[in-house]
Amino acid sequence: MKLITSRLAGSFLAVLFIFSLSISCSRSEPRILHGFIELVYYSTREGVDERFSFFVLCEDDDGIDNLSELHLYHDREGLRWLFSTDDWVIHTDEENTWIGSRNIAMSGDSLLPRGQYRAVLINKSGERTERRFTFDSPEEPPHNFPTFSIIGDFFTINSEYPVNQFIGYDYEGNTVETKIISENYGSINDFYFYETVSSVALWAEDPDYLISALTEAVLIR
Repeated sequence: MKLITSRLAGSFLAVLFIFSLSISCSRSEPRILHGFIELVYYSTREGVDERFSFFVLCEDDDGIDNLSELHLYHDREGLRWLFSTDDWVIHTDEENTWIGSRNIAMSGDSLLPRGQYRAVLINKSGERTERRFTFDSPEEPPHNFPTFSIIGDFFTINSEYPVNQFIGYDYEGNTVETKIISENYGSINDFYFYETVSSVALWAEDPDYLISALTEAVLIR
């Protein structure tokens, strides 16, 4: 009887071990499929400011809500930025989900270092993954800052950027819609903006350099 009991206990422990192992193996780390930093030039009263956006394309078997922290490192310069769920921006493009920030900055007038960066993504279970990518946007603007004006209903843009579009804002400054621009001049009414759009700004992009420029908004209503 004692021998049978011992064997049963051993079998039970073996099953328990396999069960616990299968549970631990079901936990999976998040995945970073791609990462980038984009340089954006903004028009201000003092001139043109540089700002930086940082985003990663990510996946997690338990969903995006299972993610907790996103870190950005520049190891050579000893720099680190931390973004939690309260800080980051979530952008969904078709079936892809990007998380990150549009507020990467350096103190004072320092330039954001070029070179290799390391993104680290952590989920609520403490599992992590990392991916390295390179930020090599030019330190000097390759294009002149674009201009945009409206006289009456007639708009004119002057942009050296290959991709240009209008961004329409409501009275509270929220983005309502975007429109691709194919001509440098014409009637703003031909874009048929929603009635809630009160002002329009020019957003210009150069995907090859990963740079963009945003003009000040102009009232249309």
